[in-house]
Amino acid sequence: MPAQKKFTAAALLLSLAGLSSLCGPALAQPAATPQDTMAQRMQACTVCHGKEGRASNSGYFPRIAGKPAGYLFHQLLNFRDGRRHNVAMNHLVEHLSDDYLREIAGYFAALELPYPPGQPSTAPGPLLARGEQLVRKGDASLSVPACVACHGERMTGALPTIPGLLGLPRDYLIGQMGAWRTGLRRAHAPDCMSAIAKRLSASDVAAVATWLSAQTPPVDTRPAASIQRPLPLECGSDVQP
Repeated sequence: MPAQKKFTAAALLLSLAGLSSLCGPALAQPAATPQDTMAQRMQACTVCHGKEGRASNSGYFPRIAGKPAGYLFHQLLNFRDGRRHNVAMNHLVEHLSDDYLREIAGYFAALELPYPPGQPSTAPGPLLARGEQLVRKGDASLSVPACVACHGERMTGALPTIPGLLGLPRDYLIGQMGAWRTGLRRAHAPDCMSAIAKRLSASDVAAVATWLSAQTPPVDTRPAASIQRPLPLECGSDVQP
């Protein structure tokens, strides 16, 4: 081998030896254990439901942070078992066990985060008045109970399974009432919300959704510890999860 090639080869070997001595201790250390918290696992949910599941007062996606764990668990089951239909949600939960769905529900239920302000509304006065009437008093002529009879005087829901209705966008509320009317959204029989939705006209649905979405949430947005039972209508979803 010519002298120049010998020198080049020797220099390369020495360089590799030096790198090995420098990198060896670092390479010998075990790889850092990746973090695996529920917050990290649930980042897929925040793409639609907003940071930490708190959502916003616009758009279509609902807030899930702070909702009763029993309610969230039932909805995850409904998506998994085909009683609710949303391509993304059905796909995300189709292979998850009851125990893991319960863990997800408990994680989001425990988050106490600020609510967004109500949506600005330019709706006419009579529409808002009709919405408030249905929410606070119902309509006996339609056999529609007041929303507050189930969802609480502060409309923040009640443990263990009744959701709050404040902080939800108008479009989402209208969409869900429409889904109950058409059977796209279902709950365990007797499905009380389906019955109520079918008794309301499209105008009444718009009135309720518009009034609710415009409300400023109370200081304490936590679900009530309990609510007077029996409820005005028998609800198959009002059971301990």
